[in-house]
Amino acid sequence: MSKKLSPAKKTPVDLLVALQQARARLGYLTPAVLAELADSYDVPVNDVYGLASFYSFLATRPCGRNVIRVCRSLPCYLKNAETIIEMVADEIGISIGQTTPDGRFSFELTNCIGLCDRAPAMLINSDPHVDLTPKKIARILKDYK
Repeated sequence: MSKKLSPAKKTPVDLLVALQQARARLGYLTPAVLAELADSYDVPVNDVYGLASFYSFLATRPCGRNVIRVCRSLPCYLKNAETIIEMVADEIGISIGQTTPDGRFSFELTNCIGLCDRAPAMLINSDPHVDLTPKKIARILKDYK
């Protein structure tokens, strides 16, 4: 008698990949998607939401066409990231965690983006911008429609 193979157990890494795929497909993770994944992985929905909300690249609400993520890690902080954050906010007219009324930009802070040697740094979508100065901000942002 042959033994029936059981399906591979789904792991937290699989759940993270599923969250990334859903975010890429939908733009953000809706409550319905989080509930569906919780059911599929047989975990509480609050655990799925906790995982999704922990990672700054997994949006749990609608985002603008261009997501600005300014690094707030120590190297960026020591190189005046606070000034860069203020300049971005002034230039686009919104605060951290908001989206412009026209849907052009969302503004977030994030932890290390791996560009510490070129601090201060930010990502717009997946485009890195490094060695930032207040003068560079307006020039960089005008290229994003």
